[in-house]
Amino acid sequence: MKLVAAPARLSTAAATFEADFAARLHWSADTDAAIEQRVADILADVQKRGDAAVLEYTARFDGLSAPNMAALELTQADFKAAFDAIPQAQRDALQAAAKRVRSYHEAQKKASGESWSYRDEDGTLLGQKVTPLDRVGIYVPGGKAAYPSSLLMNAIPAHVAGVQEIIMVVPTPVRGSVATGGTGEGTSTKGERNELVLAAAYVAGVTRAFTIGGAQAVAALAYGTETVPKVDKITGPGNAYVASAKKRVFGTVGIDMIAGPSEILVLADGTTPPDWVAMDLFSQAEHDELAQSILLCPDAAYLDAVQREIDRLLPTMPRAEIIAKSLTGRGALILTTDMEEACAISNRIAPEHLEVSSSEPHRWEPLLRHAGAIFLGAYTSESLGDYCAGPNHVLPTSGTARFSSPLGVYDFQKRSSLIEVSEAGAQVLGKIAAELAYGEGLQAHAQAAEMRLKKQG
Repeated sequence: MKLVAAPARLSTAAATFEADFAARLHWSADTDAAIEQRVADILADVQKRGDAAVLEYTARFDGLSAPNMAALELTQADFKAAFDAIPQAQRDALQAAAKRVRSYHEAQKKASGESWSYRDEDGTLLGQKVTPLDRVGIYVPGGKAAYPSSLLMNAIPAHVAGVQEIIMVVPTPVRGSVATGGTGEGTSTKGERNELVLAAAYVAGVTRAFTIGGAQAVAALAYGTETVPKVDKITGPGNAYVASAKKRVFGTVGIDMIAGPSEILVLADGTTPPDWVAMDLFSQAEHDELAQSILLCPDAAYLDAVQREIDRLLPTMPRAEIIAKSLTGRGALILTTDMEEACAISNRIAPEHLEVSSSEPHRWEPLLRHAGAIFLGAYTSESLGDYCAGPNHVLPTSGTARFSSPLGVYDFQKRSSLIEVSEAGAQVLGKIAAELAYGEGLQAHAQAAEMRLKKQG
């Protein structure tokens, strides 16, 4: 049976556009009630029983049977051995990507992550002290897929921020386990480790690592166990169980974000080779069936050309079935009246990845307000941002780019206000504070301020 990838063809001039557009964008982030209950039970159990519970769930879901947590801990020697074992080309690529990611985040820290202060006319010092978190946990998916690039994107900005301890959790499930889509009937004392992920841990400077995953790994990081240290914040992507667990432990620890399916939006003026754009749409569609790939363009003939390239290229893709389901179920080729309208629609979508595939990208960039990352020009494929351009590829999804930002150095820092009131300043501020405190009925507040006022006469 021939695979067909048929993104919806929409036109902003059509009377039904708004309804069709809303239907194509719709995605529910609601988690299955059974998953929510199971996650709640796992979190409570790990909080109560610690290592014993983590070992039990790792055997049940990952098929990885270990006598103790020490058997599930990776060492620096493991990281170094993996780095030495991978091909030279992969070593070079990891180091080159890490260097660019580090350079970008160092610039980010200098621009927005430094302490500052000033003194006002009364000599009062006001400012902000920026300090790193002490210990963070990074979740790296494993099993069905491995993401060394995500490890770099999480660990390197933490290092740049000044975090002293980076604790990694990465599942290494046994083939045939529940975590790999199997029945989970068999267990083994050795899971499937991804050498490239371990090599990336070596390059990125991970402090400690454990071969655990799922809600039990999130719980171990959030609450701490006899072996796994409690962290201040958990970052990194995961499946529905991981996402649910991160939501539930927020408040006990910080989290980065709850990520939805991957997204790409391409704004095209028709000057980019259509096969380039078709492949860029594929680059997100191949993640999973719920990923979304949308093309906005004012040229109907160009949309036709991109569809032809989709049809031509699809059979050459190893993940063709996933791409076809994603493009048919959630993809769209949208004809706009002009590029200005395309930019306005883009702002409504607030996509994770936004490509401005135009001969004049800087003409349109000022019109774009909401996006996780903006890729300017025909040569700036989204995939370069995923791996090695430098900016972080952990980005807000599902329209949350309207109010949130990419993962960055600032996610691994916190800010304390600095206040040093001079004697002269206390005379001015004390009167203001006392007046407002009396108005709120808080006499002690008012008198604490008034005690510092100089006696008159």
